Amino acid sequence: MQHVRRSPEEIAANRARYEDHQRKGLEFSPKALPAPSSLPAPMIDAALIVHQELIPGGWHWSTRIKRGETLRIALQQGFSTVSLVAWNAADTSERLNLPDTVKMQWTTALSKGRVIFSDMGRVMLSVTEDSSGAHDCLMGGSTAASNLTKYGEGTRNTRDNLVLLATKAGLDRRDIPAALSLFAPVRVDQDGKFRWKPELLNDGDYIELRAEMEMIVGLANCPHPLDPNPDYRPNPVTVTRIATVEPDAGDLCRTATAEAVRGFENNALAAI
Repeated sequence: MQHVRRSPEEIAANRARYEDHQRKGLEFSPKALPAPSSLPAPMIDAALIVHQELIPGGWHWSTRIKRGETLRIALQQGFSTVSLVAWNAADTSERLNLPDTVKMQWTTALSKGRVIFSDMGRVMLSVTEDSSGAHDCLMGGSTAASNLTKYGEGTRNTRDNLVLLATKAGLDRRDIPAALSLFAPVRVDQDGKFRWKPELLNDGDYIELRAEMEMIVGLANCPHPLDPNPDYRPNPVTVTRIATVEPDAGDLCRTATAEAVRGFENNALAAI
């Protein structure tokens, strides 16, 4: 592909259009999202629990989740980072898309009140509860090479776990989207470098993700590449599927931004 050089005037005009689009998007965005969810996490009514799973440190798990159900991912036994991927169960060519999620909401800080988009412009997940907001949608998870450098041989990594769970779902390596790293307090400093900010985390952190379509969701419980702990010690993570509860008309995740509104409109059109 031939590189097309642009004049300083064209570059300035493109930037001005982008900044105007960004300004309009931010004008519609909420001026303040909800405070983090309170701790400790509230008890779940036993009658609403569809399934509960304990993912051991270093391992993976996947499940099929219905529209309206909620996944609670909770650090009940100490800190761990959990990498998440998702596919539309009816058409696995539609999958979680973090670049679009970030661009359409003008933020890399995915927290309570935000949504996660697919590559078809539809909403896959709504963040209905979140005690930390300390999640990484930029770096991705560990690999065999990064673990070998950091921990030596014999440790499980995010990439290989995602390949295994994708294979079990009848998918291939190329079907794996960029993973969202939950409970990974990564921030970008003024020099553009990734920094690990442990002060953003709390004991017993949890997040609740409401499914906005029927999906296959995969989780891998492996240390994040920036985790400063020199020892490989991911703790077990508790995942609970909670029965469907229909949101009300004023649900913040559905109304917080123009992009979210359009995403849910796309969901509705696809269901017709």
